[in-house]
Amino acid sequence: MGYLHMKINDLLEKKGVSKNQICKELEIPRSNFNRYCRDEFQRIDANYICKLCEYFDCEIQELIEYVKD
Repeated sequence: MGYLHMKINDLLEKKGVSKNQICKELEIPRSNFNRYCRDEFQRIDANYICKLCEYFDCEIQELIEYVKD
């Protein structure tokens, strides 16, 4: 089975935003955000995904990808 990869680090770099800044602006706990950045999450909070898509002005497929094993 494959896994989901969050492309947050690429989007942060492209936008020139720090993790601290985005967590503060979107009110996302840093510990949750770090797990998303490292692909170490068990569940995805749909509300956070919507916030991230809005913040980065992107579609969900630009944020998350399925990687085959």
